[in-house]
Amino acid sequence: MTGQGPVESQAEITRRYDRIAPLYDLYDAPMERLGTLRRRRRLVSQARGTTLEVGVGTGKNLEHYPQDVQLVGIDVSEGMLKRARRRAKRISAPVDLDLADIQQAPFADDSFDTAVATTVFCSVADPVAGLREVARVVKPGGRVLLLEHVRPRNALLARLFDALNPITRNVFGFNINRPTEDNVVAAGLELEDVRREGVWREIVATVPQDRTEP
Repeated sequence: MTGQGPVESQAEITRRYDRIAPLYDLYDAPMERLGTLRRRRRLVSQARGTTLEVGVGTGKNLEHYPQDVQLVGIDVSEGMLKRARRRAKRISAPVDLDLADIQQAPFADDSFDTAVATTVFCSVADPVAGLREVARVVKPGGRVLLLEHVRPRNALLARLFDALNPITRNVFGFNINRPTEDNVVAAGLELEDVRREGVWREIVATVPQDRTEP
C-alpha cells in the first residue's frame, strides 16, 4: 500500500527511541504547543473502564485520563518507560507500566474496555498487525482511541512526505506517510468518528460485536 514504506524491524525502531528518550519531550515541545497537547487531552478524556495505552512513551498522557480509569501502559522502549515511571510517581498516577510490543501483546483476549494510542502507529513496524492485536485485547463493543499524523491527501504534499519519510524514519523512528485510517479498517476495526485537521487524525474506532479475524 502506498505510504506504508519499507518493512523495518521493530528492534531497529526501538533502538532509535531508546537513543532519543532523554530528549524526546524537549524536541516534541513545539508540536505540543502547536496543537498536539490539545488533541491528546481531548482524545484521552474519552477513555473509560479498564484502559490500555499503547506506546505510553514518557507518560505525557497520564495526567489527562479520567480518575476512574484503570490504566495499563506499555512501550517497546525501556528508556521511554523510565521517564514514564518517574512522571507517574511525580503526579501520583495509578498505572501499571510494562515493557511490551503491541504486535505481540501479552494480554488475553477481551482484556480492556478501551485502548489509547497517541502518535504511536507511525512507528510500529507492522501497524496493521499491531492494530489487530489491539482489536483482540479490547472487548467487543470497546473503543480504540487514536491520534495520528497521516500521509496528506494532496498529491503534491503526499509525494513530498514520501521523499522526506526516510529521514524521519532513520533519525527519529517514525513515519510521516502512513495511511492510518485505512490501516484501522484493514485491522478489522470499525470507524466510529474521525476528526481531521490537516495531516492530523483523531480516530474513534470500535471493536465489532461479532469480531472475526480480518
